[in-house]
Amino acid sequence: MSYVHDILESLRRSSPAQAEFYQAAEEVLESLEPLLEADSRYVRHGIIRRIVEPERQILFRVTWVDDDGRVQVNKGYRVQFNSALGPYKGGLRFHPTVTSSVVKFLGFEQIFKNALTGLPIGGGKGGADFDPKGRSDGEVMRFCQSFMTELQRHIGSVIDVPAGDIGVGAREIGYLYGTYRRLTGRFDGAITGKGLTWGGSLGRKEATGYGCVYFAENMLNERGQGLQGAICLVSGAGNVALYTIEKLLQMGAIPVTCSDSTGTIHHPGGIDLTVLKALKERDRCSLIGYLDAHPDAEFTPVADYPADGHAVWRYPAQAAFPCSTQNELTAADAAALLGNGVTCVSEGANMPSEASAVELFLEAGIAYGPGKAANAGGVATSQLEMQQNAGLTRWSMEKVDASLGAIMAGIFRRASDTAVEFGQPGNLVLGANIAGFRLVADAMIEQGLL
Repeated sequence: MSYVHDILESLRRSSPAQAEFYQAAEEVLESLEPLLEADSRYVRHGIIRRIVEPERQILFRVTWVDDDGRVQVNKGYRVQFNSALGPYKGGLRFHPTVTSSVVKFLGFEQIFKNALTGLPIGGGKGGADFDPKGRSDGEVMRFCQSFMTELQRHIGSVIDVPAGDIGVGAREIGYLYGTYRRLTGRFDGAITGKGLTWGGSLGRKEATGYGCVYFAENMLNERGQGLQGAICLVSGAGNVALYTIEKLLQMGAIPVTCSDSTGTIHHPGGIDLTVLKALKERDRCSLIGYLDAHPDAEFTPVADYPADGHAVWRYPAQAAFPCSTQNELTAADAAALLGNGVTCVSEGANMPSEASAVELFLEAGIAYGPGKAANAGGVATSQLEMQQNAGLTRWSMEKVDASLGAIMAGIFRRASDTAVEFGQPGNLVLGANIAGFRLVADAMIEQGLL
């Protein structure tokens, strides 16, 4: 029984019923075996056993009053996973599917994603099983106020800096930061994703989507290709998907799909971003409304999805961008993508492809950018916001975007060079995992027992 296998089995015993966390840990740890064989320091210092255990896990009750005067109760989470490189950094997710397992998987991935950026930030994640959909502004505000009343004890600009994630957009960040300020009396960079007039950064809302496209372009350029004229499939219709579509259009690609919890839009002529933004950012309504402006598009409701996957991945294309949520892309979806001509997959979401789907991508030898590398643009730009807050300044969009492009190119280069170093050129899963791990692990060894 291998050292890694022993640790994974121990993890299952000590952290029962956490399937998402096991999946993330297994994917990372198994790819580290070539490094562990080459350098015994990581086993000798117990780095693997240390890195799979969060430095701190915070679970708390969130009580709030709805518009009918009824008391509601939710669970709040913050997992501060690793601070070897800098303050904890990672988003907050408000969604009914949030559990300890989901938060731990996200926080674990965040360690290596943040390390890959080359910026001084550690890994953390948080959220609550609260669903902001269908809630009034007043209800969302009261929930956020209660949530931050507890969270503010554990965060700060040089301690832990949360940001947004699924269900936590500009409205929620505003309520959270307003409560933080009222309780602490500090106007500092303890949260990122803030409004532009009160400490936010230009380019932050676009960053994850833009970065995902930049990463794809780096992968394709390495192969003598590019995105110009490419038919692209995008899942999701939230912040990441919207700005993935926007950057694809800017680069001359043709995104033809998007999706939400009700179904999938396929528009062969190319997604109309103006209509999509109006539906999702202004009206917050179902994608079926897209047909009012574009009857030539096709809407497939969730009830009509294939039994073995997602409708969004069943169209001919050259590139795919999973930008919705974890495990949204199955092995059957991966087979359909490969059969329909896709040669590039760049993940805008966190762990959106099932392990069996990733295996198919790697076997096929396509340009595959795993989420911890391809979607790091959001957290990277959050750190740029932290820099601006610390200097009480604001950068231009051009400076932020240029920095983002350079960071994504650096992430690709680290992952690609590391894959070559370990004899698996093009395997960016192995390359990203080893490159990110090595940065964190070396810092842990140098700082002794933390």
